[in-house]
Amino acid sequence: MQFTEVIETAGKVLDAAGVAAIVIGAFVGTVRFLRQLARREEFEPAYRTYRRGLGRAILLGLEFLVAADIIRTVAIAPTFTSVGVLALIVLVRTFLSYSLELELTGRWPWQKTNATG
Repeated sequence: MQFTEVIETAGKVLDAAGVAAIVIGAFVGTVRFLRQLARREEFEPAYRTYRRGLGRAILLGLEFLVAADIIRTVAIAPTFTSVGVLALIVLVRTFLSYSLELELTGRWPWQKTNATG
């Protein structure tokens, strides 16, 4: 197996892991949410838990997808164009990650957590 084939395969595996993390996280979160509703639990706390779990699944999936893009771009075709496209992809995904983190925790990733919770 050629080096480029190995790198392409590694990129595809990481892409699949990223998509799987999002899909499985969404499925598990939805099942939990529906169970909570079936047990007549309050909607708001169940919904907040659902959103938090879905956001975590998306963040995990984004990490895998960024890793796959970095591996493919740097190892296979490190041209200025491909690195520029990678930079834009990473920028957009980083913005999404920070936005999701802010929405999930109510603080930016670099802010310290309160001792009170």
